[in-house]
Amino acid sequence: VDQHHFEIEELAARSQPSEEIQRSWLLRPTVVKKQKKYLNMKILLCFTAIVIIISSHHNEPPPPGYNFTVALQTSLRFFNAQRSGRLPHNNNVSWRGDSCLHDGDYPRSSHMHLMLSWSVIEYTSAYQVSGELNHVKGLIKWGTDYFLNTFESRSNTIYELVSKISAVPNDHYCWMRPEDIDYQRHASVCFGDCPELAASMAAALASASIVFKDDVQYSKKLLHGARTVYRFADSMKDSTSMHWDDLIWGGAWMYYATGDLKYLDRVTSTTLASRVASSSGSHFSWDKKIVGAQLLLTRLRLFLSPGYPYEELLSLYHQQIGDIMCSYLPSFSNKTRGGLILFNNGDWQPLQYAANAAFLAALYSDYLHASDIPGWNCGPTFYATHDLRDFARSQIDYILGKNPQNMSYVVGFGERYPKHVHHRGASIPKNEKVSCKGGWKWRDSKQENPNTIEGAMVAGPDKHDGFHDVRANYNYTEPTLTGNAGLVTAVVAALSAEDKLKFDPNSMFSALWPSYPLSPPPPAPWTP
Repeated sequence: VDQHHFEIEELAARSQPSEEIQRSWLLRPTVVKKQKKYLNMKILLCFTAIVIIISSHHNEPPPPGYNFTVALQTSLRFFNAQRSGRLPHNNNVSWRGDSCLHDGDYPRSSHMHLMLSWSVIEYTSAYQVSGELNHVKGLIKWGTDYFLNTFESRSNTIYELVSKISAVPNDHYCWMRPEDIDYQRHASVCFGDCPELAASMAAALASASIVFKDDVQYSKKLLHGARTVYRFADSMKDSTSMHWDDLIWGGAWMYYATGDLKYLDRVTSTTLASRVASSSGSHFSWDKKIVGAQLLLTRLRLFLSPGYPYEELLSLYHQQIGDIMCSYLPSFSNKTRGGLILFNNGDWQPLQYAANAAFLAALYSDYLHASDIPGWNCGPTFYATHDLRDFARSQIDYILGKNPQNMSYVVGFGERYPKHVHHRGASIPKNEKVSCKGGWKWRDSKQENPNTIEGAMVAGPDKHDGFHDVRANYNYTEPTLTGNAGLVTAVVAALSAEDKLKFDPNSMFSALWPSYPLSPPPPAPWTP
């Protein structure tokens, strides 16, 4: 026990806020904000499957601004244009057709599908009122059906996994419409050196099993595949690989999807947590998932409070999430003059990181509000939950057009948006069949794209708010699956707040009811 406490204390010491943040707390004058009367955290002990609906709308309505319903509908259409394979009849992108029928999408998109699933679980009502619930579930299923075919998903144990589909020399070299690809693309197979991919795929399948819980057979199929591929991820012993955050991320989703305590034991073990305690940075993305995992496990602590032996590490994750949320606030964050938060010095794809941060901030705000917790402290200063919502709103507004360029960075949204998107299918006319190198003239052309890739969020501006609408410069104009997934999640969270939709904290817990409470409460003091 002493050794266990020592490890926890060591982890806490190694995960303190950076010196820069702590200095800013000391140097800034203490701001006394009007605080709501603090209400004790409500511990939700779930003895039966009673759905407790807690309102998450705020006292002050958000200022009028962009139509988030239209933004959500537009941004989801981007994924229709990204589909590969035999397309469904309702794909509704006139310039796309069947393509690459002998291979598939790059499995890195497992993170994109997980993000969509997470947003559906948390904000189902917002998808319903926007009329996009069936659409987004169809997009998720398109991906999960593919993932199940990248390994022997019906088996209990696997020894290989298709990791990607690659071309020689690479897909950027050949600038062709996907429908016209005639060069050979090879499947790369992983036999034991891809724990991060396997854990991410397990997370995607597990989260989707919650989304499709009403389709019992399909949900079971997803969950079986998730168990198998997570077991494969956890069996890899490559200690030099930076995959420990993926194991916590995947394990957290496995626990929510199955209710199996072995996954909770795994993600709250000091052995695993100590490997990511020194992880630097506060951004959340497809290749850095510890922030998302910490927020997921903080959700568990706030709403179900599983107690011993999990409390010490869960409270540590909770404290770390509080520090990360502090780093998003204007007083502590690095932002452009126009207000865009910057991660990694803003050198690559800044909008996707900003959108992810907006989603996490909105979620944490809703988690606190639903727990009757009015806010949290950053150093000596108290911040209310609406400060997180204000931050999230500022980032979405920037992306949609409230920026120094007065430009929407989402194609098809607003009056002014990028017209030279770095996208092969959008840049080549539908009836123009070109060879590998023959497409270079369209890549390098200064003409606007002949096809509008509606809903695509481009990479974004530089750290000085500058933007060049040039197709050949992917640092500005390239859209990505993971970037658009972050946009969708941030926008649907904003729509939920704007429409004052009820946040249901139990939406994630359908598989956990039989196991709560984990242990009987202690006897009352007067009990003999």
